[in-house]
Formats: sequence, structure tokens, C-alpha cells
Amino acid sequence: MDIHRRNNVNVTGRVDGPVVLLAHGFGCDQNMWRLVLPALAEDFRVVLFDYVGSGNADPSAWSEQRYGSLDGYALDVLEVCEELDLRDVIFVGHSVSAMVGVLAAAKAPQRFARLVMVAPSPRYIDEDGYRGGFAAEDIDELLESLESNYLGWSAAMAPVIMGNADRPELGHELTTSFCATDPDMARVFARTTFLSDSRKDLKAVTVPTLVLECRQDVIAPREVGAYVHAAIPGSHLVTLDATGHCPQLSAPEATAGAITEFIRAAR
Repeated sequence: MDIHRRNNVNVTGRVDGPVVLLAHGFGCDQNMWRLVLPALAEDFRVVLFDYVGSGNADPSAWSEQRYGSLDGYALDVLEVCEELDLRDVIFVGHSVSAMVGVLAAAKAPQRFARLVMVAPSPRYIDEDGYRGGFAAEDIDELLESLESNYLGWSAAMAPVIMGNADRPELGHELTTSFCATDPDMARVFARTTFLSDSRKDLKAVTVPTLVLECRQDVIAPREVGAYVHAAIPGSHLVTLDATGHCPQLSAPEATAGAITEFIRAAR
């Protein structure tokens, strides 16, 4: 199988630089990294890709069985790494991809040197002693709305997820990205994302890890960032002066700067 074509793999930046692998979140694609890409490409070899079912990945490679679990997305990551023979990878995962990175690093620890988790959440649903940001009935309602009218859900939810009401162009961009995703594939990815519970996987992380949270984020509130930070021994927590769930778009300079500083400090 041609992994380059399947996952729309693109490589840029310094040929001899440390490898940074950028992984997008639900409803997005690699284009979401474009504002941080120029800064990262100055010092690093940057690898971008789309999960099957997203962006310009090959839709014929999608199956509900594989992508109904976060393990399926982790397998995409590992197969891209194998295809390009990537080692000592700095994996940068946004939103649910932060947990995908945790799973991938656990399956093939020899390939990963560091993790950067951008607005991560190991569980979105509240539980006794844990605040994920949503009651169970909220997630049920969200998924029901998404499944009954995906385009309408996208138009309503994307601006909320993005935040930054004073910059409506950002919400419009996320809406466009959501709407470009095949609704059937998006429904599966949404259930996989919002019903996941990866808390137990955090304790297995052994590589240096940066947790990047936003000052205000309705999808991953700061209690979640604190939980992830506490659960991963030796991790670093940085709170960006940004709002919304997509700081790579709303605060690209701060996001790229935090990633670069973390990588340089660990070298």
C-alpha cells in the first residue's frame, strides 16, 4: 500500500533537522498546521499527514472497524513512521491526536523521542473526581445532533469549539473543514473521540512530554490540562494566552514558540 498517497503525506523543513510529526484532530486535516509550519520548518524536518477519513487521505482505505477505535488512528501514525523510517520523532498531536500519540508511542517506543500534546483530553465526560467538561447527557445530545444533521451541527459547533468570537473567520474556517469531511466517516470519528477514555494510558508515557493548554477552552478546560500534567511523570504544562480549542490557528506564534522551546530545552 502506498502510505504517502493513502495518508497524503508531505515532508518539509530542514532535511537534517529533528523530525516533528504533526497530527490533526477530529474534523480537521494537516492544513490546520499551516500557520505554525513556517516557524517549525526553520529548525525541524516536519512531516504532515491526514488520517484516513480526513482531508485528502484516500477514502477507499477507510473502514469503520479500524477507525472505530483510537488504535486505528495510532496505526496510521505508526505506518507513516515505518514508511518514512522515522526515528526519534517529536510527535505533536492536537486534541484527540494527543491521545493517539500516547497509544502510538506505547506500541513502538523506539520511534518516539518526545510528545507535545496540544489541548489534550483523555476523557471528555465528567466522572466522580474527574472533570472532562461534559456531562454524559451532553455528549449523547452532541452525538445525536451530529448524526442527524452533520452539516447543521458543524455550522453550529465549529465556532463554539474555535472560540474567539471577535475573529469569526476562524470559526468559519473550522466549519469549512468539518463540512469537507465525509459525514459517515465523521460520525465514526466523533463517537471514537467523544466516548474515549484514555486516562489509564497516560501513566505509560515515558518520554519527555509537553502539555499545551489554552487559557480558556470549552472542549478541554484547564482542569483537564492539570490532570494530564499530573498523570504523566515529569511532564511540562504550559498555559497559552489563547482562547478556544485550536491555538495553532488562534495563537500560532505562541504555539510554535512553546513547541520549539520545549524541543530545544530537551536536546
